[in-house]
Amino acid sequence: MTNFVNGLLRLRRGPWEMVASILIALGVVMLMQPMIMSLFTYSFIITLVGTVMFIIVSHFPE
Repeated sequence: MTNFVNGLLRLRRGPWEMVASILIALGVVMLMQPMIMSLFTYSFIITLVGTVMFIIVSHFPE
């Protein structure tokens, strides 16, 4: 856990890619759930933010 937080603070690629991947997965799950309309409403934005974030952090140093 400490390595993860240190990686986030030092702008390392691995932890930030994990956060971006979690956002993408969360957006897809929000898109597929049938019960709560507000989750469905924001699912595309969450997926888009995760995708753009992944593209940006892929240029961070290892």
